Amino acid sequence: MRAPRLNVDYEELMRRRLLCTVLALFASAGSARAQQRPLVTEDPEPIGAGRVLLEGGLDLAHDQQYPVSGLKGNLLRVPTIGISVGVSSIAEVQIDGGFYDRLNITDRNLKAPLASEVTAAGASTHDVSDVVVATKIRVVSETMGRPALGIRFATKLPNASNESGLGLDTTDFYATILGAKTVQSIRVVGNIGVGILADPTQGHRQNDVLAYGLSFARAMTQQAELVGELNGRVSTRGGDPFPGTESRGLLKLGGRYTYGPIRFDAGVFFGMTTIDPTVGFSTGFTYVFNAFTMP
Repeated sequence: MRAPRLNVDYEELMRRRLLCTVLALFASAGSARAQQRPLVTEDPEPIGAGRVLLEGGLDLAHDQQYPVSGLKGNLLRVPTIGISVGVSSIAEVQIDGGFYDRLNITDRNLKAPLASEVTAAGASTHDVSDVVVATKIRVVSETMGRPALGIRFATKLPNASNESGLGLDTTDFYATILGAKTVQSIRVVGNIGVGILADPTQGHRQNDVLAYGLSFARAMTQQAELVGELNGRVSTRGGDPFPGTESRGLLKLGGRYTYGPIRFDAGVFFGMTTIDPTVGFSTGFTYVFNAFTMP
């Protein structure tokens, strides 16, 4: 007597297995997307518990402007540094900054609010970059029917000085909501939040700005991606904003290529306001590794 035939749609079963495999690959790749050089729009996915992300690179910006000091010129940042540490499966701590910013000065506005504070009398000036310390927490994981959601709190520290003309000597705070969704081979990430920026000319005042970011990453092969974003802030203050707290925005287009444990990147960016750099270039690398085991 023959055994009863099972009513199984093997084609449907294979499709489900393939879908599960693709979702698992996206889930494992999510930690590598936690930081998105050359983009700055933040993915809500953390890098993973016990993992460390290191990134570095250089930025070149043409016609970079500093309205507070009145300086304008071509800016070189090298190296830009980023370190992220996964403190749990849903959270990470980030530190971003740079060791050397050099501005080749092409113009000076001697009527700028703090132009008299600048001690650089020659054709160039240099300083360290401001350091940003942040915490990112994933609140909701991504599923087929909903995006991943997270929050990020960041503080910019006043490492660059106003004497160099490149710093504001102010401490700023940002709180941002993060969202991301993968649709086929495209990863879309959005950020929206608020920034509290101190007035660098009078410390007792502040300007609350709307911070935003929208980015995409399109997988071309298993190693290569095309990426792009629009990222910036909008002043919400009625009338003219305080110098140094103006609306800013950058449009960036670039690519990433993964080779073994290292991901290389490059991109060009364009300023969206009259005080943003007209054009610039960024390149660097990202390396993620397992550093320790969480108890």
